[in-house]
Amino acid sequence: MRCDVLAIGTELLLGQIIDTNSAWLGEQLAEAGIDSYDHRKVGDNLDRMVASLKDLLANADAIVVCGGLGPTPDDVTREALAAVAGVRLERREELVESIAAMFGTRGRDMPANNLRQADIPEGAQVIPNAMGTAPGVMAEIDGKVIYAVPGVPYEMHAMVKDFVIPDLLERAGLRSVIVSRSLKTWGASESGLAEMIAQLVDDQSNPSIAFLARGIEGLYVRLTAKAASVAEAQSLIAAEEAELRAILGDLIFAVDDETMESVVLRACAERGWSLGVAESLTGGLIGARLANIPGASETFRGSIASYATEVKRSVLGVTSDSVISAECVSQMAEGAQRVLGCDVAVAVTGVAGPDEQDGQPVGTVWFGVAVPGFATETVATRLPGDRERIRQFSTISVLNLLRLRLNSLP
Repeated sequence: MRCDVLAIGTELLLGQIIDTNSAWLGEQLAEAGIDSYDHRKVGDNLDRMVASLKDLLANADAIVVCGGLGPTPDDVTREALAAVAGVRLERREELVESIAAMFGTRGRDMPANNLRQADIPEGAQVIPNAMGTAPGVMAEIDGKVIYAVPGVPYEMHAMVKDFVIPDLLERAGLRSVIVSRSLKTWGASESGLAEMIAQLVDDQSNPSIAFLARGIEGLYVRLTAKAASVAEAQSLIAAEEAELRAILGDLIFAVDDETMESVVLRACAERGWSLGVAESLTGGLIGARLANIPGASETFRGSIASYATEVKRSVLGVTSDSVISAECVSQMAEGAQRVLGCDVAVAVTGVAGPDEQDGQPVGTVWFGVAVPGFATETVATRLPGDRERIRQFSTISVLNLLRLRLNSLP
């Protein structure tokens, strides 16, 4: 079974919106074991949409069309499906009622334009949309199938997971179960990581091993196993994961939905320690990531965004001459412990750019980690990228340093 993807929207071609939907769809299809060889984008033009659909159908068994199901005149995906199928659009009264009811639950009257969303190609099946007004469409054409879903990500995600993927699996006759697990790593380059596990990659069969570069979130090693049952697939993955962990060790910081910040908070909580932050060039990014974790308030005391030098001195008690130094970041971490009344503290200071500071080049960053009963640890690094990337890299790097420090303690 081959399923290709067509993303609709002139804004995608103009670069006004980045097409993250196609990437997500490709990931879902791969995890389901369904081949996908061609992903395209086309503007809101009926003739070009029809031509693209016909061209894709010549090679694929199925197509997922994303976008163009809204109520405005430039939303013509329904018309394109009807043209490819050689049928007319028909207005489904049950859809009129459900769309009107959704507006009613929001205390609003349905605009007349939204009636267009109740127009479906003759013979097509409606894909329910519980989160929005645009129903999806499934149209079968000469033994092949086109699924049209909205471009709004959270609506599209639910419809693909609940309807499209199960329907594709049934059509493909796939009775096996496919399970994936992502091991998240930080601290090694993609080429370095590949060299470390080259033998496992060369010998892979089931589970398969794939690399996913996530930029400021690190490198993921994804294991995907196919088996007759979930338990059997998980057993295959567990055995391969054990081998990877034996090689990669502390480079692996999390699995699947875990994040660096959730892992750090859990490690602090397991010791009964509270956590505080003093941050300069990151300006609150570290605290924001920690606070975004449910239950963070049980461990996270707060963050002092000591961006200005006078704030470092007046609030944190920094006395060092240079605010980009081991002495400064050490005093920041210890100041956070004192001011926030926390057991553990991390601190970061440096030069995000675009100009040098205190004679230090752009990308120079100092990290500090203070834990009870031990001398404060300081580490200097030189991070690549522009201002935003340096700040984001600093955020995850200092949390990783704390993770490693906690793992090393008795």
